Parts: sequence; structure tokens; C-alpha cells
Amino acid sequence: MNSIAAMLSVENLNVFFRAADGKQPPAVRDVSFSLQPGEVLGLVGESGSGKSVTSLAIMRLLPPQASIKGKILFQGEDLLRRPEEKMRDLRGAQISMIFQEPMTALNPVMRVGDQVAEAARAHGKTSRKEAYAQALQALNDVAITDAERRARDFPHQLSGGMRQRVMVAMAIVNRPRLLIADEPTTALDVTVQAQVLELLAELRRKFGLAMLLISHDLAVVSQVADRVAVMYGGSIVEMGTVEAIFRRAVHPYTAGLLQAAPTLHSNRSAPLATIEGSVPSPDRFPPGCAFEPRCAIRIPQCQVSLPPLLEAEPGHWARCPVGMQLWR
Repeated sequence: MNSIAAMLSVENLNVFFRAADGKQPPAVRDVSFSLQPGEVLGLVGESGSGKSVTSLAIMRLLPPQASIKGKILFQGEDLLRRPEEKMRDLRGAQISMIFQEPMTALNPVMRVGDQVAEAARAHGKTSRKEAYAQALQALNDVAITDAERRARDFPHQLSGGMRQRVMVAMAIVNRPRLLIADEPTTALDVTVQAQVLELLAELRRKFGLAMLLISHDLAVVSQVADRVAVMYGGSIVEMGTVEAIFRRAVHPYTAGLLQAAPTLHSNRSAPLATIEGSVPSPDRFPPGCAFEPRCAIRIPQCQVSLPPLLEAEPGHWARCPVGMQLWR
């Protein structure tokens, strides 16, 4: 996978969590991907597949019981070797993150304008007045109407969509180069969800942001992303352009996700397709393919070792030799 001139390059990332019995089950296994300047990569998969752990590893925000192996290169520098005090300078300034739940991520007793201004002051030698002016500009950038008045509100006075916009404003106030959006439309209704996605797309065009968009919703990713990486059981099982993934899926898990999603052409009188079973917990990952117990095309070798990512076509990779043979 080409990572030449990549803004972000994750190479053979493995994350382990130390359990009470001393064992270290892997939460992320052999994850590699790159992200070019201005590109949007969608990271999709069921809950428990390792998406959020991957994003927190990039931000170096994992708890102390986690251990990380591999490389996370941001603009050529390995973040895993960067001292913590220098990581604090990077977070929020060059790499920002939008967390899943704005109501819990925002301080309930602090006005939202002050919270955005605090993010600006944390990474710049600015006065309170200058930081507040930056905060108002960021609130305007995310299309909050009457930003000056809304800046004086507390989080509970805002709707879910408005709180999410405030979270986006906090993430972009310092004009970062990389934005990690972890389930940015969770718990929003369809109309507000569309508005937030349109906002992210507009910010990308306006500021040239590279974006790692994490979601379990394929429809969300298809609207915003250039490329898609599908995760299952801690590993990326398929990666390619939006068109390749949605029209020429190779891995049986990707195909199952697509078949389970309703479309305008779905037969409403028939039940939706399902993938039997559930994602195993990290302490139950088999040595081979984690999807093997749920897979209709599994072979004995799938239980033995984790298959490598194979190139089905230029820029389209899948971790399934059997699926590759059937696809061809």
C-alpha cells in the first residue's frame, strides 16, 4: 500500500491490553493504512472491531494498561516515539478529534464559547480576547446561527446537532491538518446527520483537512469518504475506493455488511439479510481470521493464521484468499 507523501501512515499497528490474569489479548492486529493531505478515509465496522482503539492509538490517548507495537507516522515523524509533553502540543493543534458523545465531552458548567476559546488558548500565545474572537469565528465556520449569542449558552441549552457543531468548532479552531471524527453523527436524527456530514465536507474543501471518519454506518461513509477501510476483529479486512468497496467487494464480511443495508431497491416484504453471530471479544480472537466462525466460505487454513492483505486490483486490498479466487 503506497504511503509516499502521506500525511499519516499507520504501519503494522498492534494494540494489546493487559488483563487481570496477566494475559495481553490483541485489540488491534496488523493494521496498516495511509492518509494523503485533503483525503477522507472511512474506517467502518461493527462495534468492537477496533475502530476507536485505532483512533485513540493515533492520538496516544490509550490507558496505561495498553501497549502498542508498530509505527504511526505523522508528517514523517513516528508519534509512538514522540515524548508525551510534545504530544500535548500536537493534539488539538495539528491533529484534532471529534468524540462520539458531545454531551459528555463538553463541560456542562462552562459556556460553549469559553470552551472553544480554551481550545484556542491551549495551543497559541493569544490573549483571552483574541482566543474568544477565534472561537466566534470557529462557531461561524460550523454554521451556528447568531454565534455571538449562542457562545454564551451552556451545552444543555443546545440541541444535539448544535452540540455536535460546537465539538467540530473546538476541533477546527486551531486549523489542524488532520481531523479524526469518531462516530460524529451517532444519536442524531437523519436530517441533522445530513447537515453534519455536509458541514464536514465543506470544512474539508475550505481548509484542506485530511480526515479519518470512523463509523459503523456504510451510508454515512459513502457520502463523505474517498476511500474505505473495513475493520473486523481488530484487523482491516478490506480497503479500497468507495466505488470498489461498494460495487466490487471481495471479503465476505464486507459483502455481508452491504447486503444487510437496505436500499431503495430492497424488497420491503422480505427480511433484511443478516450476518449470523457477533464480533468476538479480543480475548477470544482465533489465531487465524476472526471472521472464520461466521463465514460461509471458510476453509481449514482460515483457522490457522491471519491471512495477508492481497491486492485484488490497483488500490483495492482484501484479507481473504478464498474471496479473492471467487471474485476473480
